[in-house]
Amino acid sequence: MGIASKLKTFVNFTKNIKTTGAVYKTSKGVEKEITAKLNENSKFVIEFGTGYGNITTQILKRLPADAKLYSFEVNEEFCETVREKIKDDRLTIINDSAENFKKYIDQPIDNFVSSIPITIIPNDIMFDILNQAKNSLKENGNFSQILYSKLSDKNLRKVFDTVDIKTIPINIPPAFIYHCK
Repeated sequence: MGIASKLKTFVNFTKNIKTTGAVYKTSKGVEKEITAKLNENSKFVIEFGTGYGNITTQILKRLPADAKLYSFEVNEEFCETVREKIKDDRLTIINDSAENFKKYIDQPIDNFVSSIPITIIPNDIMFDILNQAKNSLKENGNFSQILYSKLSDKNLRKVFDTVDIKTIPINIPPAFIYHCK
């Protein structure tokens, strides 16, 4: 990735900080950890926050050929970029908020992979998203969330029975991956 491309990415992320929650795309370590719970049994996955598709690409690498990934993104420019970049029949990109995923999908979900900034989303919307996700998970399903601080730790623990945290220090800023059941 050239300097001009990196600068454009930085500018797009920072001008959309309230929806991206980040100043730059995630590191390979974050991409690997946030998708760590995906396996051959992950047939139906939802991603919250497509961004430029870096995590989306990693999700697709881990999913079996007969899986389906629905990826929600509020930024239309990000949606278009990923539609052009990733050509995979398993992927459906939806330009809408994570809060509205039940409008599109009404079946049990194997895994959620989320990079939406739940720390800065109003509490009522954040709890609505988290509770809808929890109630949609299959019995052994998993909800994985990236955060750049531990401010939402207690909120995740209010919703999910089990919360496991992995720290990824080699990321700007350092990242915390929450795997919740």
